[in-house]
Formats: sequence, structure tokens, C-alpha cells
Amino acid sequence: MRADDVTDTKAQRSAQRLAERIPAYLENCSHNVTIMQEALDRADFEAVVILGHNLRGSGGAFGFQAITYFGAGLEQASEDKELAKARTLLHALSSYLKGIAPLG
Repeated sequence: MRADDVTDTKAQRSAQRLAERIPAYLENCSHNVTIMQEALDRADFEAVVILGHNLRGSGGAFGFQAITYFGAGLEQASEDKELAKARTLLHALSSYLKGIAPLG
């Protein structure tokens, strides 16, 4: 087996493992939407900053650049304590997640 074949096989296995984790990742994102909605109801911006930051960092890794975008926006809006903007972004993220292929 050539070195290129080994590299390709490892890359394929890695991509397969990532693809297998996508449903759980998306379910976790939906769960985080609920947590962030509850946090905004309490004006707990720090919780939304943290969860938004996590979404910003993870979305692209799973192939969902939109989640990265929403996460960055939620992080910034919450840092600035812009409740209406955070709620708008959270609603858009929730709609986006509902539009993705069925979870689980």
C-alpha cells in the first residue's frame, strides 16, 4: 500500500466518523437554542456569550458555516447586551436547524 493510499484511507475514516456525529451535533445545537432562550429570558447574557462562542467554533468544523455565523452574532449581541438582536438571531438559528434534514 502506498503512503498516499494510507493517507486517503485515514482521511476517509475521519470524514466518516465526523459524518456519523452530525446528527448528535445538530441535536445538541437545538438543545443549546432552548438553553439560550431561557438564558435570554433571565437576561443571562454571559451564558449566551459562551454558547454562541462554542457554536461559532464548531459550526464550520461540522460543515455548517451558517451555524458559525449565528454563533458569532449571538456572541457579539450578548456581549453588547442587545436583547432584541440576540433573540432575532436565536430565532433565525432555530429556523435554520429545523430546516436541516431530520435529526436522529
